[in-house]
Amino acid sequence: MPHTTATAAPAVTSAETAVATTVPAAATAPTRVMLYSHDAQGLGHLRRNLALAHHLARLLPGLTGQEVTGMVVTGLPPAEDHTLPPGFDWLVLPGVAKSSSGYQPRHLRITRSHLGQLRSQMLGAALTAFAPDLLIIDRHPYGVRHELREPLRVLRRERPSARVVLGLREVLDTPRTMAREWDSLGPASQMRRLIDQIWVYGDPEVHNIVATSESPWALNDRVLFTGYLAHGRQAVEARPEHADRPFVLTTVGGGSDGYALLRAAVSMTPPPGHDHIVVAGPQMSEKELRQAEDSAGPRTQVRRSLPGMSHHIAEAAAVIAMAGYNTVCEILATSTPALLVPREVPRQEQVIRARALSRVGAVEHLELGTLTPEALSRWAAGAVEGRQDREHLDLDGLDTVPRLAASLLATPTRRDRLVRTSTLPAEGARAS
Repeated sequence: MPHTTATAAPAVTSAETAVATTVPAAATAPTRVMLYSHDAQGLGHLRRNLALAHHLARLLPGLTGQEVTGMVVTGLPPAEDHTLPPGFDWLVLPGVAKSSSGYQPRHLRITRSHLGQLRSQMLGAALTAFAPDLLIIDRHPYGVRHELREPLRVLRRERPSARVVLGLREVLDTPRTMAREWDSLGPASQMRRLIDQIWVYGDPEVHNIVATSESPWALNDRVLFTGYLAHGRQAVEARPEHADRPFVLTTVGGGSDGYALLRAAVSMTPPPGHDHIVVAGPQMSEKELRQAEDSAGPRTQVRRSLPGMSHHIAEAAAVIAMAGYNTVCEILATSTPALLVPREVPRQEQVIRARALSRVGAVEHLELGTLTPEALSRWAAGAVEGRQDREHLDLDGLDTVPRLAASLLATPTRRDRLVRTSTLPAEGARAS
């Protein structure tokens, strides 16, 4: 029988109480930041880390008195519109792809065991040579097939002053699924030695992963909620030209799993006086893209990509989208009415997110089982008549993260104490 986690949810720690006052010091060597994501499917992890890199580069120097330099580590080649902030560079690992039998090499003709060794050695070399002051790991604390675990141990041993943060989306999956996933990582005491803090990129008033037992129970005392990484995304994108006519926008994210929504969207009837722009995403197959183009109506344009997506979402009369984290953040930063159509496999993450945001009045949502062109047409016809107020949500995570980083970097005695602590928090309990 799978383990579940029973945890008394601690009081939510706000950024205001967690962030220490920092006094800029005299200019010294730049603060070194590394942001890691494994990137097997979709663009979500990379886009999230890229937004964080831009805001750390812009805001952290004013909080610490030091310039910032950094590396964004990814398993996907960055697209042309994925621009880095000044002082940052890419480290692109050999790619992995999800399959029914687990992670496999995306391109290299080698075994997955060999690929794991190669990626782990590259990560270890980068951590040793670059010696980051702050490492932010997106979603998976040890990466693909634990490729990051040994490099983290070496980092702790050779650079004990380095701070390590696990960044998590505000929704992960069902509690049962997450309990199995955290159990598979090995002893909880080991994770406590390697991870200093967990930053949850969401608003606990919408969804609280500690209260729902989605978070790693052994680190619940180190969880800080940042707010959604929403406001400020437009600042890192080039502003496109304004559209000539009002339009409804449909986007399916990276496109690897969005064909069901795309197929329905190209067949819907746009509201009178409106065009319809449908964005298939860079990872949709050529066959599916051609089928969508062939099915599109006279006022519907199908595009592979649309640079400046956050600007287009803000300008649109209404937006239809899947419920991936980054697209949702771009929507929440605007007043554009939105209909979310979440995917339901392989994880329940998007379904949970869409329902939670619908409950607090931020969006509307439609389940895949009721998705039809007619349903989309009816929704769009009414949605273009108004706007949506979302100011009751905490949307300032991109400004909060640099303050949390400055506070963590300024408190070495606390970090050293956390590294030495291997006992589990008193409020954590496990039940079979």
